[in-house]
Amino acid sequence: KKSEQELKDEEMELFTKYYMEWKGGRKSGNTSYTNIPRFYYRLPAEDEVLLQKLREESRAVFLQRKSRELLDNEELQNLWFLLDKHQTSPMIGEEAMINYENFLKVGEKAGPKCKQFFTAKIFAKLLHNDPYGRISIMQFFNYVMRKVWLHQTRIGLSLYDVAGQGYLRESDLENYILELIPTLPQLDGLEKSFYSFYVCTAVRKFFFFLDPLRTGKIKIQDILACSFLDDLLELRDEELSKESQETNWFSAPSALRVYGQYLNLDKDHNGMLSKEELSRYGTGTLTNIFLDRVFQECLTYDGEMDYKTYLDFVLALENRKEPAALQYIFKLLDIENKGYLNVFSLNYFFRAIQEQMKIHGQEPVSFQDVKDEIFDMVKPKDPYKISLQDLINSSQGDTVTSILIDLNGFWTYENREVLVASDNDNTADVDDT
Repeated sequence: KKSEQELKDEEMELFTKYYMEWKGGRKSGNTSYTNIPRFYYRLPAEDEVLLQKLREESRAVFLQRKSRELLDNEELQNLWFLLDKHQTSPMIGEEAMINYENFLKVGEKAGPKCKQFFTAKIFAKLLHNDPYGRISIMQFFNYVMRKVWLHQTRIGLSLYDVAGQGYLRESDLENYILELIPTLPQLDGLEKSFYSFYVCTAVRKFFFFLDPLRTGKIKIQDILACSFLDDLLELRDEELSKESQETNWFSAPSALRVYGQYLNLDKDHNGMLSKEELSRYGTGTLTNIFLDRVFQECLTYDGEMDYKTYLDFVLALENRKEPAALQYIFKLLDIENKGYLNVFSLNYFFRAIQEQMKIHGQEPVSFQDVKDEIFDMVKPKDPYKISLQDLINSSQGDTVTSILIDLNGFWTYENREVLVASDNDNTADVDDT
């Protein structure tokens, strides 16, 4: 058996040999290679194990170097001390201010890591109508903290970027969130057996809104730019209010609510939802025509829906004002796959609403009236066709889709004036008391 050192020496010898062969094979008689800088680096193929290993090691070293360039807690405390020491009077209330001259002095004393923050551009960005031309020390410090946090998070996400291409696949993001759970005090109460369902619930929101073309990957830049990561990391707050938990998709109560609804709908306990089981979703007033379209267009297994597909359905119906949710519903409404809704498709879905009204003993409303109201609300570019962009631009997409797919949504719209009057009466009663 070879010793560990002998194995390392042999590996280095092979590496040097293959690297020199590879490098030597790249020589060319074309002298332009010496003048034109290299701008394309191909990814190593699966059988090029050595190149793959070299790439992984170089990425790890690069991320470590970037991590060391960030300000640590001690350096941030030192920065705060210097800013406080060089504040420029007078204070505005209890808020300390600093002028440009002292700002530059702090930049000289804070060290090389802070140099990027002490520029005229950043000072001007934070300057807001101060008569003495100063900026708030707290605002500047929060700006620095935010930048440091963004870089830390980007490095953290990049460690899970297996492909090294600046995006995360579904499995990469699942691993990231799974390893994040122990660091979030608000999730301490979750049973370990529920972790996989929690991770699926959390990851689905990222992919539903950030991957509209369903490519199976999301840019790390897009993850950082959206607010979802802020919502997720908000769970670090041990004193997060009950209201915040209820409105945060990533909180334990929210995840348990969604999964609990799924289990309640699954009457035959086979882990999947049939069309009949899904029809009881929410108030149980979604039309059969709409549910038919859901099962025609969405991924199903032997005609039944799994939890992941159900999450997309819930995210679409709970966020009907959002473009990604409208895109999901629009695809279901576009029965002819023409890229627009015409009178025929509107009538197709509204007939189901009229039938439900008859069943509930209500007088059916004329489709002609509803059609005219929809076109008046949306104001499409083409007076006979409603595109997805028309629906988004109108800011009425949630109302229009509710009218067409949900009896309860239509009833709410039809009686909106009565409901507003009722709310005003209730408010008046409260004021009187």
